[in-house]
Amino acid sequence: MAIDLENARERMVVEQLERRGIKDQRVLDAMRRIARHRFLPAELHEHAYDDGPLPIGDAQTISQPYMVALMSEVAELKGVEKVLEVGTGSGYQTAVLAYLGAEVYSIEFNTHLHDRARVILNSMGFGNVFLRSGDGSDGWPEEAPFDVIMVTAAMPGIALALLNQLTPAGRLIAPIGEDELQTLVRISHATGHWNEEYFGECRFVKMTGKSGFQD
Repeated sequence: MAIDLENARERMVVEQLERRGIKDQRVLDAMRRIARHRFLPAELHEHAYDDGPLPIGDAQTISQPYMVALMSEVAELKGVEKVLEVGTGSGYQTAVLAYLGAEVYSIEFNTHLHDRARVILNSMGFGNVFLRSGDGSDGWPEEAPFDVIMVTAAMPGIALALLNQLTPAGRLIAPIGEDELQTLVRISHATGHWNEEYFGECRFVKMTGKSGFQD
Protein backbone atom coordinates (compact mmCIF):
# COMPACT_ATOMS: atom_id res chain seq x y z
CA MET A 1 0.00 0.00 0.00
CA ALA A 2 2.81 2.44 0.89
CA ILE A 3 4.44 1.99 -2.51
CA ASP A 4 1.09 2.50 -4.24
CA LEU A 5 0.51 5.71 -2.29
CA GLU A 6 3.99 6.99 -3.14
CA ASN A 7 3.39 6.30 -6.82
CA ALA A 8 -0.01 7.97 -6.61
CA ARG A 9 1.58 11.04 -5.02
CA GLU A 10 4.17 11.28 -7.80
CA ARG A 11 1.44 10.99 -10.44
CA MET A 12 -0.50 13.73 -8.63
CA VAL A 13 2.48 16.08 -8.84
CA VAL A 14 3.11 15.41 -12.52
CA GLU A 15 -0.45 15.20 -13.81
CA GLN A 16 -2.34 17.60 -11.53
CA LEU A 17 0.32 20.19 -10.74
CA GLU A 18 3.12 20.37 -13.30
CA ARG A 19 0.83 19.89 -16.30
CA ARG A 20 -1.47 22.64 -15.00
CA GLY A 21 1.32 25.14 -14.73
CA ILE A 22 2.66 24.95 -11.17
CA LYS A 23 6.32 25.91 -11.67
CA ASP A 24 7.74 26.77 -8.22
CA GLN A 25 10.18 23.92 -7.61
CA ARG A 26 10.01 24.31 -3.83
CA VAL A 27 6.22 23.92 -3.95
CA LEU A 28 6.52 20.84 -6.15
CA ASP A 29 9.11 19.38 -3.74
CA ALA A 30 6.78 20.03 -0.80
CA MET A 31 3.86 18.35 -2.54
CA ARG A 32 6.07 15.35 -3.28
CA ARG A 33 7.28 15.13 0.30
CA ILE A 34 4.11 15.79 2.34
CA ALA A 35 1.95 12.65 2.48
CA ARG A 36 -1.63 13.86 1.94
CA HIS A 37 -3.08 10.50 3.02
CA ARG A 38 -1.82 11.05 6.59
CA PHE A 39 -4.34 13.86 6.96
CA LEU A 40 -7.31 11.69 5.97
CA PRO A 41 -9.31 8.93 7.65
CA ALA A 42 -7.92 5.48 6.79
CA GLU A 43 -10.94 4.61 4.65
CA LEU A 44 -10.09 7.49 2.29
CA HIS A 45 -6.37 6.74 1.86
CA GLU A 46 -6.91 5.17 -1.56
CA HIS A 47 -8.42 8.47 -2.74
CA ALA A 48 -5.79 10.70 -1.08
CA TYR A 49 -4.18 11.74 -4.35
CA ASP A 50 -7.36 12.14 -6.37
CA ASP A 51 -7.95 15.43 -8.15
CA GLY A 52 -10.43 17.02 -5.75
CA PRO A 53 -11.31 17.88 -2.15
CA LEU A 54 -12.25 15.16 0.32
CA PRO A 55 -14.36 15.20 3.52
CA ILE A 56 -12.57 15.27 6.87
CA GLY A 57 -15.64 15.48 9.11
CA ASP A 58 -17.69 18.30 10.64
CA ALA A 59 -18.77 19.40 7.13
CA GLN A 60 -15.17 20.38 6.34
CA THR A 61 -12.83 19.23 3.56
CA ILE A 62 -9.17 18.79 2.75
CA SER A 63 -8.48 21.00 -0.26
CA GLN A 64 -7.81 19.76 -3.78
CA PRO A 65 -4.04 19.19 -4.22
CA TYR A 66 -3.89 21.69 -7.08
CA MET A 67 -5.45 24.42 -4.93
CA VAL A 68 -2.97 23.76 -2.11
CA ALA A 69 -0.13 24.02 -4.60
CA LEU A 70 -1.54 27.13 -6.28
CA MET A 71 -2.03 29.01 -3.01
CA SER A 72 1.44 27.99 -1.93
CA GLU A 73 2.96 29.20 -5.20
CA VAL A 74 1.05 32.49 -5.01
CA ALA A 75 2.50 33.01 -1.51
CA GLU A 76 6.01 33.12 -3.05
CA LEU A 77 7.72 31.62 -0.02
CA LYS A 78 11.52 31.50 0.00
CA GLY A 79 12.05 29.74 3.33
CA VAL A 80 12.56 32.72 5.64
CA GLU A 81 8.97 33.91 6.09
CA LYS A 82 6.74 34.01 9.14
CA VAL A 83 3.33 32.74 8.01
CA LEU A 84 -0.15 32.95 9.50
CA GLU A 85 -2.70 30.41 8.30
CA VAL A 86 -6.35 31.12 9.07
CA GLY A 87 -8.09 27.74 9.03
CA THR A 88 -5.88 24.78 9.96
CA GLY A 89 -8.52 22.28 8.81
CA SER A 90 -6.91 18.90 8.18
CA GLY A 91 -3.41 20.33 8.67
CA TYR A 92 -2.29 19.44 5.13
CA GLN A 93 -1.81 23.01 3.91
CA THR A 94 -0.17 23.76 7.28
CA ALA A 95 2.39 21.03 6.64
CA VAL A 96 3.12 22.32 3.14
CA LEU A 97 3.61 25.84 4.51
CA ALA A 98 5.87 24.49 7.25
CA TYR A 99 8.07 22.94 4.56
CA LEU A 100 8.15 26.21 2.59
CA GLY A 101 8.38 28.87 5.31
CA ALA A 102 10.36 29.54 8.48
CA GLU A 103 7.50 29.55 11.01
CA VAL A 104 3.79 28.81 10.62
CA TYR A 105 1.13 30.02 13.03
CA SER A 106 -2.22 28.38 12.31
CA ILE A 107 -5.66 29.02 13.83
CA GLU A 108 -8.67 26.69 13.62
CA PHE A 109 -12.19 27.59 14.74
CA ASN A 110 -13.32 23.96 15.08
CA THR A 111 -11.79 22.44 18.22
CA HIS A 112 -12.17 18.86 16.97
CA LEU A 113 -10.24 19.62 13.77
CA HIS A 114 -7.68 21.61 15.74
CA ASP A 115 -7.02 18.69 18.08
CA ARG A 116 -6.82 16.20 15.22
CA ALA A 117 -4.45 18.36 13.18
CA ARG A 118 -2.20 18.87 16.20
CA VAL A 119 -1.80 15.12 16.70
CA ILE A 120 -0.98 14.55 13.01
CA LEU A 121 1.45 17.46 12.70
CA ASN A 122 3.20 16.54 15.95
CA SER A 123 3.59 12.96 14.72
CA MET A 124 5.32 14.29 11.60
CA GLY A 125 7.90 16.15 13.66
CA PHE A 126 7.31 19.74 12.57
CA GLY A 127 9.10 22.00 15.00
CA ASN A 128 8.16 25.25 13.29
CA VAL A 129 4.35 24.96 13.55
CA PHE A 130 2.34 26.71 16.26
CA LEU A 131 -1.38 25.98 16.57
CA ARG A 132 -4.25 27.77 18.24
CA SER A 133 -7.97 27.07 18.52
CA GLY A 134 -10.14 30.15 18.02
CA ASP A 135 -11.58 32.71 15.61
CA GLY A 136 -8.98 33.47 12.95
CA SER A 137 -10.73 36.73 12.03
CA ASP A 138 -8.61 38.51 14.62
CA GLY A 139 -5.40 36.96 13.39
CA TRP A 140 -2.68 36.34 15.97
CA PRO A 141 -1.83 39.88 17.17
CA GLU A 142 0.87 38.96 19.68
CA GLU A 143 2.88 37.19 16.96
CA ALA A 144 2.34 39.82 14.25
CA PRO A 145 3.57 41.02 11.86
CA PHE A 146 3.53 38.23 9.30
CA ASP A 147 5.18 38.06 5.89
CA VAL A 148 2.33 35.96 4.54
CA ILE A 149 -1.25 35.45 5.74
CA MET A 150 -3.15 32.63 4.04
CA VAL A 151 -6.88 32.18 4.56
CA THR A 152 -8.10 28.68 3.70
CA ALA A 153 -11.84 29.29 3.95
CA ALA A 154 -14.16 31.44 1.84
CA MET A 155 -14.55 35.04 3.05
CA PRO A 156 -17.14 37.61 1.93
CA GLY A 157 -14.48 40.32 2.26
CA ILE A 158 -11.05 41.00 3.74
CA ALA A 159 -10.78 41.36 7.51
CA LEU A 160 -9.00 44.63 8.31
CA ALA A 161 -7.42 43.00 11.35
CA LEU A 162 -5.57 40.61 9.07
CA LEU A 163 -4.31 43.33 6.72
CA ASN A 164 -3.02 45.23 9.74
CA GLN A 165 -0.90 42.22 10.74
CA LEU A 166 1.12 42.13 7.51
CA THR A 167 4.70 43.32 7.25
CA PRO A 168 5.22 46.26 4.84
CA ALA A 169 6.19 43.80 2.08
CA GLY A 170 3.71 41.15 3.20
CA ARG A 171 0.90 39.56 1.24
CA LEU A 172 -2.47 38.07 2.06
CA ILE A 173 -3.87 35.20 0.00
CA ALA A 174 -7.55 34.35 0.37
CA PRO A 175 -10.64 33.09 -1.49
CA ILE A 176 -12.97 36.09 -1.58
CA GLY A 177 -16.53 36.22 -2.89
CA GLU A 178 -19.91 34.57 -2.53
CA ASP A 179 -20.62 31.51 -0.41
CA GLU A 180 -20.74 29.22 -3.47
CA LEU A 181 -17.96 30.68 -5.65
CA GLN A 182 -14.92 32.76 -4.84
CA THR A 183 -11.88 34.27 -6.51
CA LEU A 184 -8.38 33.57 -5.23
CA VAL A 185 -6.92 36.97 -4.39
CA ARG A 186 -3.46 38.15 -3.34
CA ILE A 187 -3.36 41.50 -1.59
CA SER A 188 -0.12 43.38 -0.90
CA HIS A 189 1.05 46.93 -0.28
CA ALA A 190 4.77 46.76 -1.06
CA THR A 191 4.35 49.66 -3.48
CA GLY A 192 2.86 51.89 -0.78
CA HIS A 193 -0.76 51.30 -1.75
CA TRP A 194 -2.98 48.23 -1.65
CA ASN A 195 -2.68 46.04 -4.72
CA GLU A 196 -5.00 43.15 -5.61
CA GLU A 197 -4.09 40.30 -7.97
CA TYR A 198 -6.46 37.55 -9.07
CA PHE A 199 -5.70 33.87 -9.68
CA GLY A 200 -8.95 32.37 -10.88
CA GLU A 201 -12.19 31.03 -9.46
CA CYS A 202 -12.29 28.57 -6.58
CA ARG A 203 -14.68 26.95 -4.11
CA PHE A 204 -13.89 26.77 -0.42
CA VAL A 205 -15.90 25.87 2.65
CA LYS A 206 -17.39 29.02 4.18
CA MET A 207 -15.45 30.74 6.93
CA THR A 208 -17.04 30.95 10.35
CA GLY A 209 -16.43 33.64 12.95
CA LYS A 210 -16.65 37.42 12.86
CA SER A 211 -15.26 37.81 9.35
CA GLY A 212 -17.05 34.81 7.92
CA PHE A 213 -20.49 34.38 6.38
CA GLN A 214 -23.29 35.23 8.77
CA ASP A 215 -26.06 32.67 8.16
